[in-house]
Amino acid sequence: MHTEPSLNPTLRAGFSLIELLIVIVILGGLVAVVAPGLMDSADQAKRDTVCLKMNDIGKRLDMFKLDNGVYPDTEEGLEALLSNPDAEKYPNYRAKPYLKKLPKDSWKTPFVYIKKGDEFELVSFAADRKEGGEENNKDIRFSECNK
Repeated sequence: MHTEPSLNPTLRAGFSLIELLIVIVILGGLVAVVAPGLMDSADQAKRDTVCLKMNDIGKRLDMFKLDNGVYPDTEEGLEALLSNPDAEKYPNYRAKPYLKKLPKDSWKTPFVYIKKGDEFELVSFAADRKEGGEENNKDIRFSECNK
């Protein structure tokens, strides 16, 4: 004869407050260990993306120079890649613009363009959107991207 064990009404179904607190503390500890590494990776990915965008802009500026003999002046800026700023100065400007729209850095800020003689520099002010800075706020320069 087989009998079913009787269900004890005092058996509990669920977790006690202490058990839940222990689980929360363990999960919090794991987050504290893992999160900084993930944040550093995300910041580095943003910086790497800025360099990729700068490389693309640099190629467009090189095409502009091949067609026109010089890079745009600092005052003309990257807008010179959208439309011809001076038809007399740039008679060989392409029929289609070099860019469809001006790209922004990973923090949604426009790039700074500076013509330096026969060269140029592109700058992103990074996360703090201010000139200078250290670590994740350090400016990103085109001239330093490929080093």
